[in-house]
Amino acid sequence: MAEEIIISVSSHETRVAVVEQGLLQEIFIERFHTRGTVGNIYKGKVVRILPGMQSAFVDIGHERAAFMHVSDLVDSHESVMLDRGESVAYPPINQILRDGQDLLVQVTKEPINTKGARATSSISLASRFLVYLPETSHIGISQRIEDEDERQRLKDILGQIHQPELGDGFIVRTASERAGEDEILKDAELLRSRWLSVNQDSQRAKAPSLVYEDLPLHLRVMRDIISKETVKILVDNRNIFSVMERFLRDFIPGKNSCLELSSLDVQLFDAHNLEDQIEAALQQKVPLKSGGYLVIDQTEAMTTVDVNTGAFVGRKDLEDTIYRTNLEAAAAIPRQLRLRSIGGIVIIDFIDMVNEEHKRQVLRILEKRQQSDRVKWNIAEISELGLVEMTRKRTHESLLKRMCEPCANCAGRGFIKTAESVCLEIFRDIQRTARDLKDRRCLVMAAQPVVDRLLDEDAVCMAELAKALNASISFQVEASYTQEQFDVVLTSPS
Repeated sequence: MAEEIIISVSSHETRVAVVEQGLLQEIFIERFHTRGTVGNIYKGKVVRILPGMQSAFVDIGHERAAFMHVSDLVDSHESVMLDRGESVAYPPINQILRDGQDLLVQVTKEPINTKGARATSSISLASRFLVYLPETSHIGISQRIEDEDERQRLKDILGQIHQPELGDGFIVRTASERAGEDEILKDAELLRSRWLSVNQDSQRAKAPSLVYEDLPLHLRVMRDIISKETVKILVDNRNIFSVMERFLRDFIPGKNSCLELSSLDVQLFDAHNLEDQIEAALQQKVPLKSGGYLVIDQTEAMTTVDVNTGAFVGRKDLEDTIYRTNLEAAAAIPRQLRLRSIGGIVIIDFIDMVNEEHKRQVLRILEKRQQSDRVKWNIAEISELGLVEMTRKRTHESLLKRMCEPCANCAGRGFIKTAESVCLEIFRDIQRTARDLKDRRCLVMAAQPVVDRLLDEDAVCMAELAKALNASISFQVEASYTQEQFDVVLTSPS
């Protein structure tokens, strides 16, 4: 399906939208004060080893140290792995690392919530057609290239550039399909040269320090996302347009004609109705065309997607209504996961179906729509409870976490206490200070809805309480207070 890439650059951030037929599929945001670190290479220093967790923390110069599991250290060093059947037994991490050791690492996952970045010692460098794996002899071809003749052609090209005696490996990217031999060979030499430069810089650098920084967002998009389906690339910044024009001319000349500088007076995202679609992607509820809807909840451990029939009543019977709602949901969920940048464990709660063929069809649609996802994923079978477990590789925070923060009123719960609940708390607070209230005045300071209830529905109870305590109780509205905030202040009698 034809896609457009829309790039909006301001003095504070760069936003890249991938659009198909006017519908936003993915959104990438890079703010200048929090540049992305995935792909960056650092000379780090081991600051803490946790033998009980087979893990270590490496100082890479960030606020929080990067986390590394033993698998991040030895996957590229096959000589220290011991095969036992299908499983792999890793040696103790304190036999591989020591405190204070300098280590060249690459960030594979951005810091998320309170966790630092995830890093690996298995360095990889990406170009348009290849991923270079120095110090390993691994050779691979993207699984998305399905034509066997094309796979064989690419294997033959790799045979020309692969030098196992140097310990260098390559992965052929999807963009290499139908690419010319000269282009692929040129990429290989470029990557080898880049690695040589990185290696030399790392030897001179002092830990912790940045050794290699990946491309900025607008150029990463050109390298990683442009495909044969890309028909237009719109950008609204003249300087960035010039940089992208040179990049495309040098590395992807076939797409240079797709690049356009926007001449619109209105903002680029507004002109393509993208702001409203981004706003909708932050909402918990996702309406479906039939009248059904999804409810997407993101928690610390996982994301849950609940499918509901809503206003959809169907035309035949209940089973058919459920089946059609689940089909529509299965087609919509993959886009929502990409758009919201949701990763980790995802649990999808489809409406329970009796017909086994219906279950298979729903799962088939889900897997088919998920095929267009550039991120690694895995889907399990539908369980007896109608649940589908899936995983999606997480390298960045979700769109919600990136653009929002916990509500100051509800502290992230998603709910606030009712005025009635707050009034009962005020009653209990006054009763706690009963001894200090004798012959004194009590001022209750609270939000308008709470004071209204104290003076209306709870007026009789409040009067009885004041009489029982032999105290005078008055009220004051505080406009700056949230509904849950209140203060009970004791004052001397006048």
